[in-house]
Amino acid sequence: MNVTRRDFFKITGASAAGAAILGLGLDLKPFQSHAQTLKIRSAKETTSICCYCGVGCGVICSTGKAGKIINIEGDPDHPINEGALCAKGAALSQLVNNKDRLTTPLYRAPNSTQWKKVEWDWALSTIAKRVKDTRDKSFELKNAKGQVVNRTTAIANVGSAALDNEECWLIQALMRSLGLVYIEHQARI
Repeated sequence: MNVTRRDFFKITGASAAGAAILGLGLDLKPFQSHAQTLKIRSAKETTSICCYCGVGCGVICSTGKAGKIINIEGDPDHPINEGALCAKGAALSQLVNNKDRLTTPLYRAPNSTQWKKVEWDWALSTIAKRVKDTRDKSFELKNAKGQVVNRTTAIANVGSAALDNEECWLIQALMRSLGLVYIEHQARI
């Protein structure tokens, strides 16, 4: 048998490749595949805005049957982020689904060192009473020059970057109607 060096390498290479393929368990028989069912297949999708910074990236929240958020991802139709999220935005579901997240208001009485859980109705009515009391005590009808000012400087408002323009306008109108002078927004800070 007359085998050249080139033929020897061809035969050896083909034999090694065949042995490797057979060793990997390559089987040409048909098999049944099993696709994974997505957990968000039957979820309700709602668009929202990331709460972390003033950029206002759009997110899609997928809510399961029990009303629990099961997935949060970037909104590809949002003009700001076009579906991309930073590390904080990508971890939004951990913010929502956290066993240590507070779900009831806490109150610490003056000179106390302990926080106690209170009802939402009590907390909201107490806040409303304190805002009204503070406004009533500090409201100025006229300044030192006698000019009508209708303001209070004892209360301030800091807005949230998670609000859209319409919500910011409503909050601004409410705060101005209370006579607040110090109104700020988180995105500017």
